[in-house]
Amino acid sequence: MTQTRYAPDRGLTVRMVTTMFLLGLLYVVFVGVLIALGVQAVVVLVLAGGLLLVQYFFSDKIALFAMHGREVSQQEAPELHGLIDRLCALSNTPKPRVAIADTDVPNAFATGRNQKNAVVCVTTGLLRRLDPLELEGVIAHEMSHVAHRDVAVMTIASFLGLVAGLMTRFALYTGLGRDRGNNNGPPIGAIILLVSLVVYAVSFLLTRALSRYRELSADRAGALLTQRPSALASALVKVSGEMARIPTRDLREAQPFNAFFFTPAVSGRAGAGLAALFGTHPPLQRRLDQLSQIAAQLGRGA
Repeated sequence: MTQTRYAPDRGLTVRMVTTMFLLGLLYVVFVGVLIALGVQAVVVLVLAGGLLLVQYFFSDKIALFAMHGREVSQQEAPELHGLIDRLCALSNTPKPRVAIADTDVPNAFATGRNQKNAVVCVTTGLLRRLDPLELEGVIAHEMSHVAHRDVAVMTIASFLGLVAGLMTRFALYTGLGRDRGNNNGPPIGAIILLVSLVVYAVSFLLTRALSRYRELSADRAGALLTQRPSALASALVKVSGEMARIPTRDLREAQPFNAFFFTPAVSGRAGAGLAALFGTHPPLQRRLDQLSQIAAQLGRGA
């Protein structure tokens, strides 16, 4: 992988390794329980593995298709290409494919399993609302996700949750939970359902915690690369404020892709109560506080 000039983040690396280890351990225990219960889970594992491979190798195409994004040439979007060219030169990273999604929801995302297969997509709503320095901060943030291989790690981390979710549906739809013909034995179906739900909940919380930290890491890396944390903070405030003006229907359509976005597509107050635990992104104030600290370290105004 190309050595980039994005600031390394040992905290992110430690969290990635720890999360993958815990999920792997949980996976081994989960499969062990299924085998002990006499469950033939091969079909579920093969199906989950197939979905994982599709998501891993085609995440860029899937995301663009889902968000109605299209790749744009240098002639179609010269300013956007120019900005990304400058960031690539500054960060010593290969140039990703450039795309624009025609939606008023102000956001951006980067996806792709590695730097050679990456795409950065911005919405027309974002382009209309941000000035060049703010846009630079947002794209630097997104490109850091690719440099740190966040997409690949999060795709693999989601595997256990996918398996547990499929097992839960399998138990429900096949009637295992009713334990037919097993009146005198332990409630195997109910145990499978309970274990699957617990495994799904634990894997969900672990991956969400990792997702929130990787957003903080991307903010930090983008701000240090551009040396303009105040521009990124301004973009965060502006985009978060504009979300409240977007029609609810549009936000609901975008919400399934929150994990990819620069900021989550939500309206109202986010980050309060349990939302901070279940969210894909840290609360806005947490991100702004970190950028303010970086600005102070760089000797600049917040």
